[in-house]
Amino acid sequence: MQSGHQSVADVTILLIESNAAASRQTEAALTAYWGDALRLLRCASGRDAIPVIRSGVADVILADLSTVCDLGQSSEAAFSRLAQMARSALVIALSDGDSVSAAVEALRAGAHDFLAKPVAGAALAARLEELGRRHGKARALGCEAAVVGAANDFEGFVGKSPQMRAIYDQITRIAPSNAPVFITGESGTGKEVSAEALHKRSPRAERPFIAINAAAIPRELMESELFGAARGAYTGAMVERHGAIEAANGGTLFLDEIGEMDLSLQSKLLRFLQTGTITRIGESSSRAVDVRIVCATNRNPMQLVSEKKFREDLFYRLHVLPIHLPPLRQRPGDVMPLALNFLERFAQEEGKDFNGFDPDVADLFVAREWPGNVRQLQNLVRRIVVMFDGGLVNATMANAADIESRAEIASGRKPRSSGPSGVVLPMWQQEQRIIEEALDAYGGNIAKAAAALEISPSTIYRKRLGWERQGAA
Repeated sequence: MQSGHQSVADVTILLIESNAAASRQTEAALTAYWGDALRLLRCASGRDAIPVIRSGVADVILADLSTVCDLGQSSEAAFSRLAQMARSALVIALSDGDSVSAAVEALRAGAHDFLAKPVAGAALAARLEELGRRHGKARALGCEAAVVGAANDFEGFVGKSPQMRAIYDQITRIAPSNAPVFITGESGTGKEVSAEALHKRSPRAERPFIAINAAAIPRELMESELFGAARGAYTGAMVERHGAIEAANGGTLFLDEIGEMDLSLQSKLLRFLQTGTITRIGESSSRAVDVRIVCATNRNPMQLVSEKKFREDLFYRLHVLPIHLPPLRQRPGDVMPLALNFLERFAQEEGKDFNGFDPDVADLFVAREWPGNVRQLQNLVRRIVVMFDGGLVNATMANAADIESRAEIASGRKPRSSGPSGVVLPMWQQEQRIIEEALDAYGGNIAKAAAALEISPSTIYRKRLGWERQGAA
């Protein structure tokens, strides 16, 4: 992405590979994964690649160690020269899995990372996300996203990261079923959007979709909201009242924040799920209702069960088809497509003309933690549109509208931990976290991180290669 208003899909990868068969294999893997979102350039030697590298068109450079040896007397010297020419591009060394020493030399010389051949598109995508966060290269993440106009192509969702493509596939597969769906995820990740997508993709799409938030309705009113009430059932019940379950007959009922529902009401909901019938308040007769239940919570449901705040039998009745929505910080490739989508929508609503985001803003947004997830990003972009007249959104405009960050700084709040408290991770995961934190502290420089940890750079390389293989398994 060379400027703030270009499509985030315009990502160029330069492949430097002398082996024709390996080049075709890598090209096939990358094309199969990214399709039209990828522009791939190929060079058969380091010298042939010099003009392309110096032109600055490449966002990512994949360089085979043996191919670029013509740029220097050693792999380290060759990659040092390549890294100096590469300017802002991400440089990734490629080689066979047994070239540990050569890979370490390349990393010492300035390569951002190393991948063993054959290269898999998904593995490279994950690595680019990680490198983009570490080095502030938001444009390198754009290869995961489509243009803004085409990003909103799955029932209201925006984003084409591997994590979200997995969610889309999951929704598509389970939507035709009548079985209950249990959606988990932090606040602002899109749980209601997921519920609506399930409804739209189901045979019930022409019937009602009714959403009710258990946390927003007082406990004393929740029963009548769900099950309805007969006329005269209580003081003020002047007319017959249909509940949400009855209103959703034939369609889908979405119960948001179900973990906040009163335990006594949970037992009545369980009975409805078991019998398929409801009884209005003030009536003795039951009514048969055909409703698919989709529920959601931003809390750990098993913790709620252990704390006796959520009935275990109700949980297992509802937890048939689970969906977990990843937080925005785990899919940074979706940040700018979302931001551009919001910018376009709100600019149209406010009658203003905005031209996109400055690359510095993209780097700033991708590096954010986004504790409020998509909703927080949406609110920030809306404030930018309301506060300013238009043009290219720059860092000054973004910072002026970013009241959440100023509040965090003013309160001295520490960044949120990436893992839950009280959970003991396996040794390899703790080791991985320590090494990755050291790499973050030294800007991805493996040699410096290894020196700080008092281990050899080759140890870091071997560990990361092992984690990658473990993840692939």
